[in-house]
Amino acid sequence: MTSTLPKLTEREFMEQVTQLAELRGWAWAHFRPAQTAKGWRTPVSGPLGKGWPDLVLVRERDRRLLFAELKRDGAKLTPEQGSVMAVLETVQSGALWSDYRHIDPPIRPSVEVWTWRPADWDMVEVCLR
Repeated sequence: MTSTLPKLTEREFMEQVTQLAELRGWAWAHFRPAQTAKGWRTPVSGPLGKGWPDLVLVRERDRRLLFAELKRDGAKLTPEQGSVMAVLETVQSGALWSDYRHIDPPIRPSVEVWTWRPADWDMVEVCLR
């Protein structure tokens, strides 16, 4: 059976994700583009600037750090987004911050990297649990 629901825009999906995140105790940041005389621009610098994920979420109580790129259903990552996500994925398994080594047992903060689409809503709910 084909869904009769309208497809969500990326903005609508972002709103749903951030509302759920706040309900579940996450703090988040999103860096929005702004309209300029030369079109839409997001001021960034550095090699990770172009392609930076849509959301950075942090939850202090369980020391989780999550990067999420949000896409419309069917949309693909740009090459720059794919490169940034790959860099972030290389550090996700090695995250151990020395500030927590004095705690017994040592805490390994969690770093997660995701690409979510509206069709992935079940996974979004699990990840933000």
